[in-house]
Amino acid sequence: MKHLTIAIILAATSAGSAFAELIISPIDPQKTTAFDITGSEVTTDGRLLTFTLNVAGIAGSVKPVRIGQLTGAKVHAYVWPTSMDPAKVGFDAESGILAFTITAHPDFDDTPLFDENQDNDPANDGGEWHSHWVVLTPDDACGEGLKVRDVMPGRDLLPATAPNLPIALDSPGMSPIFAGQQVRITVPVANAVGVSFDAVTAELRINEHGEAPLLCVTKVYDVASGDLSLPGKVTTQ
Repeated sequence: MKHLTIAIILAATSAGSAFAELIISPIDPQKTTAFDITGSEVTTDGRLLTFTLNVAGIAGSVKPVRIGQLTGAKVHAYVWPTSMDPAKVGFDAESGILAFTITAHPDFDDTPLFDENQDNDPANDGGEWHSHWVVLTPDDACGEGLKVRDVMPGRDLLPATAPNLPIALDSPGMSPIFAGQQVRITVPVANAVGVSFDAVTAELRINEHGEAPLLCVTKVYDVASGDLSLPGKVTTQ
């Protein structure tokens, strides 16, 4: 998947020509079943978006192994790249590819406002599956040529619920629902009918030196469309 960066940029600029709604993806016995996408859809009631993804195995059953430090830590992610402008959720306009993602990473917590495991400590929840908006941009220094955009808080525009990290990442606090082979989540985004999307399962990693690019896509498990052409369309529930 070395052409990941080029494909996603071309898809975002040509998304208006996409015509499919639900994306169907064939099972690949060579892939990890928890990340082998079989289908994805995104629907709206006019003010809320519901992202749904189905896999061949048990969704959410595989998480990164804890290494005990931030640098070099792995992140597992279910990702929906979209054609929406990042400004729609509070990032700088036209600053990259806006994607919604569900992630788990036991070595750090990037949702300081929320207590996902409900133990009254909001700072120890990274290992639980949780949600983010991210802005993806190209970087040849990353294994798959793509990263979460590096930013400078105070200079670059970030949503109000963004954690204090130097990347374009927001922690809106919505919790995913895992049910067997499916994961789904609902988030507040209005007027999204016709938005184009794709679905990806991936591994990311924090830079081993703690510097930019801070969070790279290092492995792609599956792409629902096969080519990141964003063929899906948000439809009304």
